[in-house]
Amino acid sequence: MSADLPDYYFRVRENGAFVFRVDTENRNRRIEMDQIAVVNIRNGEIKPHGQRQLTDQDITEIKSWMEARAATLASRDLDDIRRAIDHLNLTAHWANSRATDEQLEDITDELLLAMHDLRSVLVRKKADRLMKDRGGE
Repeated sequence: MSADLPDYYFRVRENGAFVFRVDTENRNRRIEMDQIAVVNIRNGEIKPHGQRQLTDQDITEIKSWMEARAATLASRDLDDIRRAIDHLNLTAHWANSRATDEQLEDITDELLLAMHDLRSVLVRKKADRLMKDRGGE
């Protein structure tokens, strides 16, 4: 079993992770996890835990994990947006085919404001991109 375990374990938290070195080569043949660092994905900061000195291998592994994690989070963001599009379509179908007057009365203003806000942002961002593509004319 120990041959299959990675040398490092990353306990994910909102802004990054706690980094542990995994040790299976001890006299009790137990899995031991020793915290070596705290990572912040947003600002790229790697803080050694306590008085620990990180090795070059530690830094390399942590940076590699940070790059992979950033890619995972970016992919999830796009997936969440695509799901939101699906939900908007399902909401339109629900409003058109199954919603009662009371249900529509309950959500219409809130939904219209959210959609108006989203539309305003999208239109402004699209205009910014078009202006940039034209060379800022």
